[in-house]
Amino acid sequence: MSDKKTVTVKLVRSPIGTKASHRATVVGLGLRKLNSTSTLEDTPAVRGMINKIAYLVQVL
Repeated sequence: MSDKKTVTVKLVRSPIGTKASHRATVVGLGLRKLNSTSTLEDTPAVRGMINKIAYLVQVL
């Protein structure tokens, strides 16, 4: 079945006023509005994206 690890992230701070690359990372993770969540495959690329915008998201 689905033996791949996943990670769920939640947008807890607004990306308004942040760097354009950070806003693009939020969109790249599939997050739209505040408090929206996204379940993603746990890969090094996704981990790096989460680390880049750690001050905006919460890992559930």
